Amino acid sequence: MHQIESLAKAGVTDVVLAVNYRPEIMQATMKEYEEKLGLSIHFSVESEPLGTAGPLALAKEILGKDEEPFFVLNSDIICDFPFEEMVAFHKKHGAEGTILVTKVEEPSKYGVIVTAAGTTQIESFVEKPKEFVGDRINAGIYIFNPKILDRIQPKPTSIEKEVFPDMAKDGELHSMDLKGYWMDVGQPKDYLIGLGLYLGSLAEKKPQNLHKGECVKGNVLVDSTAQIGKGCLIGPNVTVGANVIIEDGARISNSAVMEGARIKSHAFVSSTIIGWRATVGSWSRVEGGAVLGDDVAVGDELYVNGAIVLPNKTLSTNIATPQIIM
Repeated sequence: MHQIESLAKAGVTDVVLAVNYRPEIMQATMKEYEEKLGLSIHFSVESEPLGTAGPLALAKEILGKDEEPFFVLNSDIICDFPFEEMVAFHKKHGAEGTILVTKVEEPSKYGVIVTAAGTTQIESFVEKPKEFVGDRINAGIYIFNPKILDRIQPKPTSIEKEVFPDMAKDGELHSMDLKGYWMDVGQPKDYLIGLGLYLGSLAEKKPQNLHKGECVKGNVLVDSTAQIGKGCLIGPNVTVGANVIIEDGARISNSAVMEGARIKSHAFVSSTIIGWRATVGSWSRVEGGAVLGDDVAVGDELYVNGAIVLPNKTLSTNIATPQIIM
C-alpha cells in the first residue's frame, strides 16, 4: 500500500496490479483504497504465471491508451519512491525506459548494471560478477514509454532477462540512481528490516506522522483507530494497523501488527509479523521472526519462537524452535 499511496501523491490516476492467485481477494481489498486515494485500480489477471513482463501485455489496452509513460514496480521492495524525479529524468533523456538503481556493498551477490562511461545509458547486465564491474543493481522500479509494449507478448516472459538486454542493445534504456534507503522485503526477516528503514526515513522527513506518548519508545506508527491499554511499551520500529487492540501491559518491538489483531494483556511480541485479526494471548511470548497468518490464535501463557503459522490455526502448546505450522 505504501507504493500505491506514493503513486497517488505523485499524481498517478490509474494503477494496474498483476495477480495470479485468488485475484478476487485482492480486488475486494483494493476497492476500499481505490475510493480512499481517488485512483482507478485495474487488474491484470494471469490464468498462468506470466513472469515479470507478460502481465504488461495483458494490460496493453490500459498502459498503451496514450503516449504518456507509465511506472512498473516490483511489489516486494520498499524505499522513498522518487516518482516525480523519475518522470523528469525519463523525459529528459527521451529513451524508451528508465531503471531505478541502488548501490550495494557486495555486488557479487546480484546482477550488476553497467552504463556507458560518463553517461546513464545502460550497456549491459552482468549476473553475480566475480570481478568488480560496478556496484549498482536493479531496484525494481521502472518507467517506460508505451512503445515497450511492442516488445512483449502475453506469454511467460522475464523483463530482466528477455526484454531489458534488447532495449540496452538498442540504446533505449537508462539508469537513475536512487537516493536513500532500499530493501527487498520479500522474506519476513527482510520485511522487518525494511520496516525499520521506512520508519527511520519517516522520522527524518515527517516526524509528525509518528506516534508519541509515554508508551512509545523509538519510531512507532499507529493507526488512529487502534486502542492501546495502560502500562504498555511499544517500539522501537513497530507499526500498528487499523482497529488493533493492545491490552494493558503488553510489550511490542520490531514488529508489524496488522489490521484487526489483538495483543492481550502482558503479552510480549518481538521481531514478529502479526497477521490480520490474529490474537496473542495474555502473558504469551512471540518472537524470533515469527509470522502469524490471518485469524491465528495463540493461547495464553505460550512461547512461540520463529514459527510461521498458516491462517486460521489455533496454538495451544509452545513452539520452541522455528517451523511451519500448517
